Amino acid sequence: MSETWRNRLLLVIALGLAAVYLFPLYWMVVTSLKSGSAMFATPPSFWPSEPQWQTYAYVWQSRDVGRYLWNSLVIALGAVALVTLLGTGCAYVLARYRNVWIDIGLFLILMLQVLPASLMVTPIFVGFSQFGLLATPRLAVILAIAAKAMPFFVVLVRSTFMSVPAELEEAGLVDGNSRLGAFLFIVLPLARNGILVSAILIFMQAFGEFVYSKSMIQAAELQPASVGLNSFMGPNTNEWNNIMAFAAMYVGPILALFVLLQRRIVSGLTSGALK
Repeated sequence: MSETWRNRLLLVIALGLAAVYLFPLYWMVVTSLKSGSAMFATPPSFWPSEPQWQTYAYVWQSRDVGRYLWNSLVIALGAVALVTLLGTGCAYVLARYRNVWIDIGLFLILMLQVLPASLMVTPIFVGFSQFGLLATPRLAVILAIAAKAMPFFVVLVRSTFMSVPAELEEAGLVDGNSRLGAFLFIVLPLARNGILVSAILIFMQAFGEFVYSKSMIQAAELQPASVGLNSFMGPNTNEWNNIMAFAAMYVGPILALFVLLQRRIVSGLTSGALK
């Protein structure tokens, strides 16, 4: 097979996989625009004859979607700020200082990554209750998300720091910089792309978090959009157009963020691949 045909075959496979991946999103939008009878028509239509655009306005007002999105944004930004502040220094230490204790610490960090949120939520809930953190439930959720996301952030940013030559720090130390000064003014600017991308990935994960929010936040005015979407569900649920409209407004900001920053995300993920 020639290289041209090989490239065409790979393109067709890529387009097929993209269509399979994007079809649920397309069907979500289509379902949100259907009327009650059109949703259950057989065979189903792939685009409604009379799109019900007013469904979005109805769901936005009746379900107070803006409040839910604001709560999700507060929780996600709080988790990202905490993870970035604490995780950057941890990743730098793991990248620059190698001994048996550092290797043990890295192993423990990686072990934390494999624990699912459903397993951690009970001991975290009990511990937070003992310390009185559940009195401020959004803060409790931010701390829980930060604890879960920290290993992922540290592993990614560590590889970024390892791609920065240590000789640059040594040159800065010779010129009179302290170790902290060399880190802040030499290493950190060179690693900012990897740190930014890791923070964006943590933001996407925190924006859609459900388990901790559902368990710790009881007040409806403080719940994020993931819990708000779950409030639609019930034993006799049939408002699928409203559910899909809520879901479309919920995932829209994340999809837009990913599309706008996809090049930076890919470059950041591969920045530590070569040293």
